[in-house]
Amino acid sequence: MNAAHSPDDPADPAGPAGPAESAGPADPLVAFAALRSPEGTALLDELRDYDPARELATATRLRRSHPAGLVSAALGQARLRQRAAAKFGAEDAYRMFFTPNGVEQATRTSVATYRAARFAGLGGVRSVADLCCGIGGDAIALARAGISVLAVDRDPLTAEVARANAEALGLDGLIEVRCTDVTEIDTSPYDAVFVDPARRGGRGRIFDPEAYSPPLSWATAAALKAPRAALKIAPGVPHEAIGPQAEAEWISDGGDVKEAVLWFGEGFTPGAFRATLLPSRATLVAAAPLPAPPVGPVGRFLYEPDGAVIRAHLVADIVERCGGRLVDETIAYVTSDQPYDSDCTAAYEITDELPFNMKKLKALLRERKVGVLTVKKRGSAVEPEELRRKMKLQGPHAATVFLTRVAGAPTMLIGHPVKQP
Repeated sequence: MNAAHSPDDPADPAGPAGPAESAGPADPLVAFAALRSPEGTALLDELRDYDPARELATATRLRRSHPAGLVSAALGQARLRQRAAAKFGAEDAYRMFFTPNGVEQATRTSVATYRAARFAGLGGVRSVADLCCGIGGDAIALARAGISVLAVDRDPLTAEVARANAEALGLDGLIEVRCTDVTEIDTSPYDAVFVDPARRGGRGRIFDPEAYSPPLSWATAAALKAPRAALKIAPGVPHEAIGPQAEAEWISDGGDVKEAVLWFGEGFTPGAFRATLLPSRATLVAAAPLPAPPVGPVGRFLYEPDGAVIRAHLVADIVERCGGRLVDETIAYVTSDQPYDSDCTAAYEITDELPFNMKKLKALLRERKVGVLTVKKRGSAVEPEELRRKMKLQGPHAATVFLTRVAGAPTMLIGHPVKQP
């Protein structure tokens, strides 16, 4: 993404000042250059597994033999690397460099790798212009897929971090980093374009696609000029903001919806909607939306579609595939009387259906000797932790309770997961 900084979201590679830190060098590029010096590299190696709870003692010790500004920057970078390990994996994260914005907004490796594989699988995509590259997460994935990348960001520090990351991972032969505004880039020499607009500002997340930096309309126009293109957008984007030329894909990883991508050009289906689940890469795609699905009574089985399926408005496709129905026209729970196996849903066998009543639920769970209760909810204001606390669970058995609405009425459904073959 193009770096967009504010007083509340500093670009300093050291991150927010800790209790033992001085302000460090005024110029963040100077601070970053110090981190890459032999002394800075040695400090970062020493801080790889440091305990942030002991930061004051660590900083005091290190400042006896190193400049205070360098210690401050190294401690900040060590914290960022620890945070980044969840997205990039420890092996890469502890070789890479980050900014606070970069850790927050970068694509996690699993998603970037999947998207790079889609590009590489098209055939003929040997080069990609990565506009708004941020710290280089997507450029790294593309390069590892064998694609040469022009990585562009307008913020000097962010561009320098992206360049350092390409070098640290041995990919600088495939990644060229350029610091300029993406609107000034001629993308015609490249086989494909990838755009990741900034979706955060000084007040947090930006929900209006035209307030992205650059705006979605500019990114779409840039995509339509390229033979193939992808635009990364927020998963909550209104469907009406998606142009008819795009294939829209929602991607979840481990059950959490991470992003939406608009694909353009040869190899994609304009107007289609797709849901993809990682790590399995299971996918569900529809060329056109289906009519509103039927609503009916709760059957033997309940299916919980993945969040990407829901965001892509493909719940009706699940209903059609399993021969089922919704339990309520406003709730994304699908039910049927026959088993249905799909990576795009979690399946449960329902044993009980009760009107919402805490006392009745407590009595039933006590009778069934349930000591472990999983609480799921859609269309209910009850908090799962509050419900579990009131149940005072005891016993060797486990159960799942769904707090939802059935035909408009608050309802409790009790059951257990179906083991997939």
